[in-house]
Amino acid sequence: MDQSSNLTGKMLIAMPGMRDPRFEQSVILVCAHSEDGAMGLVVNRPLPEIGFSDLLAQLGIQAGTNALDIPVRFGGPVEPGRGFVLHRAPRDIDLGENRMRITDDLAMSTTRDILEDFARGQGPQPAVLALGYAGWGPGQLDSEIRDNGWLTSERGDEIIFGTDNPGKWRAALKSLGIDPLMLSPSAGHA
Repeated sequence: MDQSSNLTGKMLIAMPGMRDPRFEQSVILVCAHSEDGAMGLVVNRPLPEIGFSDLLAQLGIQAGTNALDIPVRFGGPVEPGRGFVLHRAPRDIDLGENRMRITDDLAMSTTRDILEDFARGQGPQPAVLALGYAGWGPGQLDSEIRDNGWLTSERGDEIIFGTDNPGKWRAALKSLGIDPLMLSPSAGHA
């Protein structure tokens, strides 16, 4: 992988021929991409069976009367019990430990303190919580893209933080000027 193909901060959009049902019609924000592999978070799969207040209760965090209701999503099949918070992070703030800057204005946190902030009605906004993540070994993501498994696009904050989860896949394709009905599920190579 050369530096020009670094997909950190970009979105992956599953092609119609995606064979893995966990990723069918998914949109993923790539949080890290290097020669060592890649990791990302699915941004369009809500977890309706668990709400943010339920999660706080499981962690023993007392929610105040001003508690924020952060959307909880399926982030991917790897480490499904681990939470990742995607949030805005102004360029000029120091993120500290257990927080990773993805782009100049977007970060990911794995700390309990951010959940405690949300429980008190504070914390960075907009934000979403993802349980689990999608991971790829060295060269694996690049290979899946070459094999027509994913399209790549620039980050879309309405797609990441918006509430229309069922419409996000189509919206991501439309951001590229693509009609989903015109996509073929099979790859073609010249």
